[in-house]
Amino acid sequence: MKYKISLFLVLIFVLNSCQNEDDKRRAENEKEAKKKEKIFDNINKAWIFIDEPINEVSEQNVRNWAEWRNFLDEIGEKPRKTIGAFQKKSAAISKRAMALNSNIPTQFNQPQIKSRISILITKIKMMDLFIHLNQIPDEKVTFLIGDINKELVSLERQMDKIVEKSKIPKEQGEADFLRMLDTTRAIKSTVVAPVPEKKIDQNPPKVE
Repeated sequence: MKYKISLFLVLIFVLNSCQNEDDKRRAENEKEAKKKEKIFDNINKAWIFIDEPINEVSEQNVRNWAEWRNFLDEIGEKPRKTIGAFQKKSAAISKRAMALNSNIPTQFNQPQIKSRISILITKIKMMDLFIHLNQIPDEKVTFLIGDINKELVSLERQMDKIVEKSKIPKEQGEADFLRMLDTTRAIKSTVVAPVPEKKIDQNPPKVE
């Protein structure tokens, strides 16, 4: 009889423990789900990129520079519903950003443009890295979205500066002066041998 009672008590204890474990696991799952939901909401609210050209130069690039057009199209499409969709979109944006190093228009193939493209790519790759972590640091992701927008504006303004500078007319005579400098540099310098001085006879012949 005592054996049956002990077995019954052990059975109740085991069932109670299993129920407690289930309740604990359920609570942890709910907590994790709420955490992921909060991360999704934060990223979803912050996921706004400047996909419209901010000046006429950038707008012209959309028509003439395929990589720039594809990049702006990519950042303009906002993912929906799941964090997985954001991860997929982030990888696609990173790929489009890397392509900006290709086929840069001749007018913009300059160090100041290349450096800004490089910084933009670095920020996007960092965002892509963070959003693919198991524990996503949503604060860093949202901060980088703001930084990426700043770099976009900086890049487009630099393009505009280059175009505006190319429109400034040269001052009158400047082109001729520069051409003359080039011609002067092209002429080889020649050394002129000095003409020896004639010695004057200090004792002229006497006339008798």
